[in-house]
Amino acid sequence: MFDLKLAGGLLLALSLGGCAALETGPAQTVPVAASEAGVTEYMLDNGMKVLVKPDHRAPVVVSQVWYKVGSSYEYPGITGLSHVLEHMMFKGTKTVGPGEFSRIIAAKGGSENAFTGRDYTAYFETLSKQHLETALRLEADRMHNLVLDPAEFAKELEVVKEERRLRTEDKPTGLTYENFNAAAWRASPYHNPVIGWMSDLDHMTVDDLAAWYQRWYAPNNATLVVVGDVTPEAVVQLARRHFGPIAPFDDLELKTPVEPVQHGISRVEVRVPARQSYLMMGYKTPIVGSGVGGNGTEDWEPYALYVLSAILDGGSSARFSRELERDRAIAAAADADYSPYSRLPDMLTLDGIPTDAHSTRELEQALLEQVERLKSEPVSRAELDRIVTQLVAGKVFERDSMFYQAMQLGMLETVGLDWRLSEQELASVRAVTPAQVQAVARKYLTRDNLTVGELVPLPIESPTATPRPAQGDQTGD
Repeated sequence: MFDLKLAGGLLLALSLGGCAALETGPAQTVPVAASEAGVTEYMLDNGMKVLVKPDHRAPVVVSQVWYKVGSSYEYPGITGLSHVLEHMMFKGTKTVGPGEFSRIIAAKGGSENAFTGRDYTAYFETLSKQHLETALRLEADRMHNLVLDPAEFAKELEVVKEERRLRTEDKPTGLTYENFNAAAWRASPYHNPVIGWMSDLDHMTVDDLAAWYQRWYAPNNATLVVVGDVTPEAVVQLARRHFGPIAPFDDLELKTPVEPVQHGISRVEVRVPARQSYLMMGYKTPIVGSGVGGNGTEDWEPYALYVLSAILDGGSSARFSRELERDRAIAAAADADYSPYSRLPDMLTLDGIPTDAHSTRELEQALLEQVERLKSEPVSRAELDRIVTQLVAGKVFERDSMFYQAMQLGMLETVGLDWRLSEQELASVRAVTPAQVQAVARKYLTRDNLTVGELVPLPIESPTATPRPAQGDQTGD
């Protein structure tokens, strides 16, 4: 229901007015875990984790419930289940009618939505602090009282199918992105699109959805994150009141295939009507806490890859923009993307659109030359310092948003990492050296580890058709 790509550092600031105390009832003393870096962590008896970060700059609160389930938990034949279930979570419970959740939050001056990714599904509200209990009560209700009406399911499934048509099947770059991932990943569940394959959506049943809900929507598979004008004791008291009575589940084990080592360039070509050529390139890379294909990964390597991607595409003064777009005019646009955080090893990707005077092959060669330069020439200390300063400044600015603070905590916990990494991130980025950037380029940006996807435009029959930018790996309404 809400598109959000964390790897790109998207900042979403939401703020609402209001000024009153939390609806906590009679004052009580609730023991909580010791705070660290301004965050208090607490575990309910049923296994649900609660993270609270007070931010008293405005009488506002952001509440997020994160579930450890997304498209990477799905297997062939049931892809798209997590996203369709996200849609159905707004269609009513045993106590709240269809659409009533959203109406209640809106009536209190708040906003709410949800998003599904490869590694998680999350639901959030932003509202005046005195209404936090309303948000938690409603979230707890749909955690265990969801009603999956067959008629509502049939309608919502058609909505998702149309969403897939608009974002992928009728969008050349989106279709290229989907085919690129399918070619890059042999065993990893990142092979599948978040929205699911159309054939799986065509055969999905409400019973499939009910089984998925019963398996994953449990307190011991969820994290509640609250950031705003609150006290940890009051939030924990509310969490115990509303989520505490929900019973935990037993069967939460997941066996995830291990991606085999790649032994040569993989290529995929997409030939559809389009106005422009488009190129995607991806190198399989480690993420924090995980190696690739059995290779050992040093703790600093993911952060060096993160800095490397910013050297290539870190604003108007970065190498792609300066050299490929302005100086040589080979690329109308060129980008690099990498995130050190995900549940499974991921990719560092490069993509671009060639100018009219150049081909995708020429653009591919230009991108490869940039990669080879990183291997052969250590980045200068001056360039590295400038890039790191920009990255740190961006991260500091993002933390001005209550929503982003909550996002970082919830995402890290849900992909199996520690929320404390968010506090260590700036130091890890600052510690990256020119030698480390060169080392990860040589180790991971190899031709045997590369997948290339190319959009080959066919003539467009309709003069009104227009291309759209590629989609990220998360989806929603």
